[in-house]
Amino acid sequence: MNNVKYDVNDMPKPGLLVGLSFQHLFAMFGATVLVPILVGIDPAIALFSSGLGTLAHLTVTKYKIPAYMGSSFAYIAAMQTLMKTDGIAAVAQGAMAGGLVYLLVALIVKYAGKDWIDKVLPPIVVGPIIMVIGLNLAANAVNDATTLNKSYSIYALLISMVTLFAVILFNMYGKKIVGVIPILLGLVVGYIFSAVLGLLTGHSFINFSEVAAAHWIQVPNFDIPFVDYSFKLYPSA
Repeated sequence: MNNVKYDVNDMPKPGLLVGLSFQHLFAMFGATVLVPILVGIDPAIALFSSGLGTLAHLTVTKYKIPAYMGSSFAYIAAMQTLMKTDGIAAVAQGAMAGGLVYLLVALIVKYAGKDWIDKVLPPIVVGPIIMVIGLNLAANAVNDATTLNKSYSIYALLISMVTLFAVILFNMYGKKIVGVIPILLGLVVGYIFSAVLGLLTGHSFINFSEVAAAHWIQVPNFDIPFVDYSFKLYPSA
């Protein structure tokens, strides 16, 4: 049974496009911001870089592949180690080296095809790697789902579970537009439940003070390169 609602060349209605856009925004935002926070890098730089990367990707693919270039969880352990031992310079050097490897693999795929990838990295190898990455981040997910103001809260766990099950139910049983934007609708349910729970318990679970205090337009705090022209190679990168 084919569960695909829209094919590659199909165009959803304008209203659904707006909903899908917001859902994609919220879905990507958490991961894109979480990675630099865990590593110790300004999240604004990650958002700016991912935006440039996405625009470059869309331009190269002629807008045929609607993919978003966000932060990668695959390198978190390595980046955290480099950040602690050698600082941001080693992290940047490692990122550049990884980019060159990506470029080399892309050129090989272009001229030699992609069948060799399945031989070098079969599903039995890729699957456990993805599982290890997910399990490595499980502690952060549990911590975020069960803490409020850096301390354990049964209310935080309750809100997390309601939001999670709302997303699952919308995804499994939702019809038409409801089944297409389960994450967005789950967030709405979570916010409504948080507001109602706050009224019933006298606690404040929704706080937009940091959002109100933040600047609408702000230039990221870029590290100025080439201030010191002495080259240093970081083998650990």
